[in-house]
Amino acid sequence: MITENIDIIWTILGIITIVLLIIFWRKRNAVWGGLTVGIIIGFIFTIFYLFQGSGFNWFIIGKGAILGTMIGFITELLGKISNFVREKE
Repeated sequence: MITENIDIIWTILGIITIVLLIIFWRKRNAVWGGLTVGIIIGFIFTIFYLFQGSGFNWFIIGKGAILGTMIGFITELLGKISNFVREKE
């Protein structure tokens, strides 16, 4: 029951991530940088689990990509808010 709910949450976050990547497609920004860093960190964790004997797990890389994209979006949003506040002064 709990595992199914967690899978649904990751699926919803994955869909949101795809939408964010489509929205921010045009230029280099923190969303795409977050995706890249998330994939790299997820790959490092996957290699760590591989050496522990748990096997290669693509879901860890996917979760890293999702989290990295979300963090990149928050960073991009904070930058836009900062520019808005700075222009308002």
